[in-house]
Amino acid sequence: MAQKRRLTLTDVLTDGRIALMLPLGFSSGLPFLLVFSTLSARLREAGVPLGEIGMLSWVALAYSLKFLWAPAVDRYDVPVLSRLLGRRRGWMALSQIVTALGLAGVAFSDPQTDLGLTVGAAMLVAFASATQDVVIDGYRIDAAATERQGMMSAALLLGYRLALISAGAGALYIAEFVDWRSAYLSMAALMSVGFIGTLIAPRLDEGAPREHALIAVALVEPLADLFRRKGRMLFPILALIACFRLPDFVAGVMANPLYIDLGFSKADIANVSKLYGVWIGIAGAFAGGLALTRLGLWWTLTIAAFAAAVSNLMFSWLAVEGARMDLLILTISADNFAGGFAGSALIAYMSGLTAPGFAATQYALLSSLYALPGKLVGGFSGVVAKTYGYPALFTATAAIGIPLLILCLAVRRDTMEAEKAAEAEHDAAGTVEARA
Repeated sequence: MAQKRRLTLTDVLTDGRIALMLPLGFSSGLPFLLVFSTLSARLREAGVPLGEIGMLSWVALAYSLKFLWAPAVDRYDVPVLSRLLGRRRGWMALSQIVTALGLAGVAFSDPQTDLGLTVGAAMLVAFASATQDVVIDGYRIDAAATERQGMMSAALLLGYRLALISAGAGALYIAEFVDWRSAYLSMAALMSVGFIGTLIAPRLDEGAPREHALIAVALVEPLADLFRRKGRMLFPILALIACFRLPDFVAGVMANPLYIDLGFSKADIANVSKLYGVWIGIAGAFAGGLALTRLGLWWTLTIAAFAAAVSNLMFSWLAVEGARMDLLILTISADNFAGGFAGSALIAYMSGLTAPGFAATQYALLSSLYALPGKLVGGFSGVVAKTYGYPALFTATAAIGIPLLILCLAVRRDTMEAEKAAEAEHDAAGTVEARA
């Protein structure tokens, strides 16, 4: 029996499908901050009350609920575009065009005089962008075999990170030196990067529309499998996932309004938070990956839960001390490093909970669970900040670390047993491969 040829560096460097993930990843990442933290900075500068800014973060709920309409996107064709480009590329093109139009709508709206138009345009961006994420993931999976998916995902992530810099620091720079309208119009124009990627992407032979029931396949069966395997332990597991990133999501909504209220310029925020902070977050993610290999999953998860919550105390300190650049840098460093570390730990934990037959669907459901509560609670963060002040808000979010640590202790035995079982399975597979 002939051995399967290993993927070489030459294969990777010459595979156009992997390079294609860069523009598609860029297009995927660009809209997110523009309806989240960058938008909150614009609204605060326009004098929109903190309570309304917090509630407007609910616009980003589309990213958490996209699994609800994902089967429809996977099943049906877009009129005209799907005939010209294929089902996947047709949906990609449509979502990119609508996202660009939505960003233009935000650009031409004035939050001071017509906040409803700004919100409506932002909702359109969020829905179209979330749909684009579904299609790009589907295209990536369809376009390459399993052994190439690691590099496909890595290239997609690199494009996504570059887009975050553009939508964060880039938009703030343009707003600082020109105006907000030019900033959002520039971001709308940058959606052409992904659109060009869509046009040059090879058309896939997608065949007839796929038949699958939304409720039975996408929700009930994967959840039933989790209950069968985890039993009552599933409840603390789900509670841990739901609460794990709450401090991050609240900080993500109120951090920029805090910086502006303290008197930092948009250029200061761009330099420290959107440029420097992104790379600190990447360093934190690599540190989390290293910790997983050295300390194991449970210890890494527990350290991450503690660090991500406690890092919010830095925002309280900054709010009390005022516009100190050294303290801003320290706050961003602690928050982004802890957030990156926690992200690696949570992704590894959720991945370990999935079963081979339901891996993609279960991961989509779990990832939606971790994002949904944070966005819901984050919507009330402005009311808390307005009523009790920024220090009280961020101290309260840091206190979430206490129930998180209790939940980590509750799942300790299950997590360690699952980790040992996975290691034993990996060792057994390695032994069989060596004998073969």
